[in-house]
Amino acid sequence: MAKQKTIYSCTECGGQTLKWQGQCPHCQSWNTLIETIAEKSVSRFSPVSEVGQVQNLSTIEAREEPRYPTGVDELDRVLGGGLVQGGVVLLGGDPGIGKSTLLLQALSHLSSHRSVLYVSGEESAHQVALRAKRLALNVETVNLFAEIQLEKIQSVLIERKPAVAVIDSIQTVYSEVLQSAPGSVAQVRECAAQLTRLAKASGICIILVGHVTKEGALA
Repeated sequence: MAKQKTIYSCTECGGQTLKWQGQCPHCQSWNTLIETIAEKSVSRFSPVSEVGQVQNLSTIEAREEPRYPTGVDELDRVLGGGLVQGGVVLLGGDPGIGKSTLLLQALSHLSSHRSVLYVSGEESAHQVALRAKRLALNVETVNLFAEIQLEKIQSVLIERKPAVAVIDSIQTVYSEVLQSAPGSVAQVRECAAQLTRLAKASGICIILVGHVTKEGALA
């Protein structure tokens, strides 16, 4: 069996180098290079057909985008009044701080007048249901999808077209076009980029949950 080629990726800037060094040659950070498997050059999954159009800025109508109130006053305040169609929000924090609980409460409120989807990559469907029961939330119209494969998540998002979707968490999601494990620099970067592209193309507001690492950095 042929030995797989490895490279070293920086956890700070994502830069890559063929040999390990104490200092990243791209951002000059110390002790941030980790060994990963070099990814093969393959075509990326592209489920959304989108043709960009160049517009003159003066011809574009300046207007406030309608917002989706989450029902959580503090969260709405941080978001400038609520979620925006086609927006991408990164909710970061230490594990166990209450990110999933906060978002489940927000989806419960949003589901009363909009379609929502909770993609759980860390907990099973039964665990999420138990949390909702413990919080006494009305989740009759909250859809749940327990999955970590990016391509399956994209397909469900395109098929159902929810107004708001939560990906909990981005560190658990992986794409089949990459060989590295979920949570690696390459996987997090690729999956986040593909989901952002999907949000912009489809108008779905996507909330990505990201955990703070042991080094104090966000995914």
